[in-house]
Amino acid sequence: MTTSREIRLKSRPVGLPKASDFELATVELPAPGDGEVQVKNLWMSVDPYMRGRMYDRPSYVPPFQIGQALQGGAIGEITASNDPDFKPGDVVSSMFGWREGFNANPKALAAAGMGAITKIDTQGVPPQAFLGVAGMPGMTAYAGLLRVAALKDGDVVFVSAAAGAVGSVVCQIAKLKGHTVIGSAGGPEKVAFLKSIGVDHVIDYKATPDVVAELAKVAPKGIDVYFENVGGVHLEAALNSARPFARFALCGMISQYNETGKPEGPPNIILAVGKSLRLEGFIVSNHYDLYPQFAKDMGEWIKAGKIKWNETVEEGVERAPDAFLKLFSGENLGKMLVKLA
Repeated sequence: MTTSREIRLKSRPVGLPKASDFELATVELPAPGDGEVQVKNLWMSVDPYMRGRMYDRPSYVPPFQIGQALQGGAIGEITASNDPDFKPGDVVSSMFGWREGFNANPKALAAAGMGAITKIDTQGVPPQAFLGVAGMPGMTAYAGLLRVAALKDGDVVFVSAAAGAVGSVVCQIAKLKGHTVIGSAGGPEKVAFLKSIGVDHVIDYKATPDVVAELAKVAPKGIDVYFENVGGVHLEAALNSARPFARFALCGMISQYNETGKPEGPPNIILAVGKSLRLEGFIVSNHYDLYPQFAKDMGEWIKAGKIKWNETVEEGVERAPDAFLKLFSGENLGKMLVKLA
C-alpha cells in the first residue's frame, strides 16, 4: 500500500450527527519502519459508544480530535512486517478502524496502553465475526448478563435493542441457559429474527403505542433481569415490571446519545427503592478477565450452531459515516459493519 483513505472528524456534532461532521482524506503510507507492521484493513466496526467520543468532554474514553482519523475496532491483514511476531498474511484485530490501512509498532502500542494489535486464529469463523458475536459486542453480552446481571435459575430476562449486535447475543445466551426471554425491537424484520432464535415474547416498540403496558402483558409475573441498551420508555417499562431484587445491567442508552438538552429520567425511578433493585452500569473493558472463558464458550456455541447472528454491511471507507448514522435510525439488523477490501 502506498496511500490510505481515512475518515476524520471535521466538526463536533450537535444533536444527531450529520454527514458534514465527517471528511474523507488520503494519506501517504510508507514502508513500515523498525519494529513496525503494515496492516490492510478488511473490515471495520461502527458502534453507538463512538457518539460519546465526539463530544469534547470527559468520558471513560478520550474524545476524538478534530482533523484526526476516528478510531474503532477493525480486522485486517498484515501486508509487511518488521516485527518478528507478525508475518504477512496474519489476520489481526486493532482499534485502527475508519481507515484503509496503517503502520504501527505493536510492542510500543502495548507498552503505552494504546490498544494492542492482536493475531486472530479464526478457526473457520468469518473474520468480521470478531467485530461482533466473537468480539467486543459478544463479550459485552456475556459479561453483562452472566456477571453484572448475575443470571440465576428461573430468571425472566428482558432485553432492549434485542436484535442488535449485543442484544441478540444476550437473548441467545439466556435461552441457551434455559430462561424465558422477552426482547424489544423495531419493525417486522427484527421481530422475525428474534422469533427465529427462540425469544419467547417480542415487543415491536414501533408498532405498540405503550411499551410499559405491553411488557406488563407479556410478563404478568414480572422480570428478574433487564439488559439495558436503550433507556427512556424501555427503562420505565423495566422498572414497572421488575420483581423485588431484580438486577439491571446498564450497557447503554442510545435514546439519549444525541440529546442537546437535559434528558428526562424515567418518572418511576423511585420503584428501584421499594423493590430493592440493583442497577449497575458497566463497561466491557472492566471485565476482560472473563475473555478466556467467553472465547471458549462462544467458540463452542458457534461450532455447535447454537448462536446465530446478522450483519448489515456498507462497502468502502467512504460509507463509514453513513453506516454510523444508520445506527441511530435503527436501520441495522445485527452488527453494523463496513467492508474495506
